[in-house]
Amino acid sequence: MAGIEGPFWRAVAVFRVASLVYSVVLFARAGGYAHPAVGGVVIGVMALWTAATIFAYSVEEFRGRPLLAADMLVTVGCLLASPAVQGPYRPGDLPVTGTWIGGAVLAWAVYGGRRAGAVAALIVSSADLWLRAVPGGLETLPVNGTVLLFLAGAVVGHVARLARSAEERMQRAIEMEAAGRERERLARGIHDSVLQVLALVQRRGQEIGGEAAELGRLAGEQEAALRELVRLRPEPPAAGSADLGALLHRYGSATVTVSAPATPLTLSAVAAAEVSAAVGAALDNVARHCGERAPAWVFAEADDGLVTVTVRDEGPGIAPGRLEEAAADGRLGVAQSIRGRIADLGGTVTVISAPGRGTEIEMSVPAG
Repeated sequence: MAGIEGPFWRAVAVFRVASLVYSVVLFARAGGYAHPAVGGVVIGVMALWTAATIFAYSVEEFRGRPLLAADMLVTVGCLLASPAVQGPYRPGDLPVTGTWIGGAVLAWAVYGGRRAGAVAALIVSSADLWLRAVPGGLETLPVNGTVLLFLAGAVVGHVARLARSAEERMQRAIEMEAAGRERERLARGIHDSVLQVLALVQRRGQEIGGEAAELGRLAGEQEAALRELVRLRPEPPAAGSADLGALLHRYGSATVTVSAPATPLTLSAVAAAEVSAAVGAALDNVARHCGERAPAWVFAEADDGLVTVTVRDEGPGIAPGRLEEAAADGRLGVAQSIRGRIADLGGTVTVISAPGRGTEIEMSVPAG
């Protein structure tokens, strides 16, 4: 049994064996009850099922709803067979199964958490209380065993779920550490070879001039982008989520400066992708209207339940009413690619611009 669940299943197996021994002791002390032959059959079924479940639950491929359902059916069946072994119920009697019926409740709790444990406890307790029903009303029914079953199912299920969650977090931390070490190893190799060559090409191209200067400029851009890439240390996000900061850093270049917190800006994977696409559309507008070499800045932060990303440039700015005219003419770069995406996420977009003073586009979406 690998993983954090292994000790739980071993504990359930120990409980089943101990409970089986207790049932055998009860059977022997009662002299076989009213019907020893039937009692021997029930004890034999309990023993065989104990051995079968210990093996089945130890194999991860076997664990699942079919096994849990079969476990519950056998448990309830042995419990309901108690009158055939003991005769009419007498107050104070324990069923021939004793505490063995708790094994199925614990198995459900370990597999499915506290809710599954509570459901299993309800099923077993209902069968047990039905056996104990006597004329005179529900007030004569013992409920101590029922309460204990519910507590065991809920508490064990809750602890098992917490342990499983802790194991997943530890696994992600181990993967992050391994990825960090591999990234550092690659970064050292890249720094000692590729980055130094690109820096040399940039320097020599500027010295030679002409077409070589353009090659040097391109080499400088690739060097900056590659340095940004090896610098990043993305943390593995939770399932179904993504780190917006890691997505935004991909836009970093010699002309685009990206600034984001060191901690992850976690959004749902869909929301992170849409915000990143909106930022890409804003940067395309900068290149289109301000020039390919125009500098731009991307700032990202999280505060008061909002994730805010700002794209700023020092271009010619936007004249008042120009965005509305562009939307009316069918040019929907800002209206749809930016505002539309953010609005679909329940966010807002604010455009601050004036002729000759550059443009600032602020996009805010709920962090949840």
